[in-house]
Amino acid sequence: MAGGYTSKKRVYDRYRIIGFISSGTYGRVYKAVGRNGQVGEFAIKKFKPDKEGEVQYTGISQSAIREMALCSELSHPNIVHTVEIILEDKCIFIVFEYAEHDLLQIIHHHTQSNRFAIPAPSIKSILYQLLQGLLYLHRNWVMHRDLKPANIMVTSAGEVKIGDLGLARLVYKPISSLFSGDKVVVTIWYRAPELLLGSKHYTPAVDLWAVGCIFAELLSLRPIFKGEEAKMDSKKLPPFQRNQMQKIIEIMGIPNKEKWPLLSSMPEYAQLGALAANNPRLNKPFGLANWYNQTIANNKYPPNQPGAAPGSEGLNLLQGLLEYDPEKRLNAEQALKHPYFTQGDKPTENCFEGVQTEYPHRRVSNEDNDIRTSSLPGTKRSGLPDDSLIGRPAKRLKEG
Repeated sequence: MAGGYTSKKRVYDRYRIIGFISSGTYGRVYKAVGRNGQVGEFAIKKFKPDKEGEVQYTGISQSAIREMALCSELSHPNIVHTVEIILEDKCIFIVFEYAEHDLLQIIHHHTQSNRFAIPAPSIKSILYQLLQGLLYLHRNWVMHRDLKPANIMVTSAGEVKIGDLGLARLVYKPISSLFSGDKVVVTIWYRAPELLLGSKHYTPAVDLWAVGCIFAELLSLRPIFKGEEAKMDSKKLPPFQRNQMQKIIEIMGIPNKEKWPLLSSMPEYAQLGALAANNPRLNKPFGLANWYNQTIANNKYPPNQPGAAPGSEGLNLLQGLLEYDPEKRLNAEQALKHPYFTQGDKPTENCFEGVQTEYPHRRVSNEDNDIRTSSLPGTKRSGLPDDSLIGRPAKRLKEG
């Protein structure tokens, strides 16, 4: 095949399927080990064919194609690495490195098993590695647009890797607004206020708001802004997410034009006045500092674990990430230079270093491990990494 595509490879010749991991919007993911010189563990994603009504096509969705074309360019230690793509029997199989954990799994383990907080050095390492990967993406004009704990992979060696680039977008001189291609981006609890207020020309700052939400969730073991999502109307127009905006205001207060000069230009700006009028208590927000100090005071840390709770530097970093005005919000480079990382104990490249907690392995089912014949139902996004490499030597972007 022209261009170096590897259509002659067969999945079962190169990999032994261990079992089924999860299903997502675009397909199903399986755990595998290599055969014939392929050493290590892998996750294989099988794309389902694109559908329109009752007609099934042999191709894949436009967003999946865009994802594969974009991710073929990416190479960074904190981005999930894609090994190859295999074209077989009108199916596309993406093979990427296997990660034993993700942040959501780690958070759930702390809430369900021992109720102990995640050790402060682990949180610092996770954030540092996450921001390193995000800095690489942003320097190469890529917005992730769906950062959340389920999409942040963690290897057994404590390496943090950004996964699931299914909503990622190259943003260098776009021909049209980002809104015209994807009217809804970022899972609701991690969606930045400018998106909630209808901005159609947003920036990579939306990813940094999501990092702030992830930071808060690592501290408290629950989403900081846990709103209820309003669904699309019959005309497929995104509604104003009133409940989610209210959850943010309850802690952060109502944004104003003095602190956010472009606020009044937001399409849903008038909704803020209605929110305040209908909910007088929103005029007395809890305050992010109060939320942070109360969270830290209530946290329980296991004996003989490294490090103390994050201090004032942690609060200051969180405030910089959860800044209403996207132009004032910390970018990835500024965040990495923050005193939270540069003062005191430096972050490590292993977020499990010194941690005695043993996290459970990812659940793998062997009841549905036939990758060639399994059906491909459309389901909610699974949060598994969707990185892809088009089966040919890829031109590499600069290292971040």
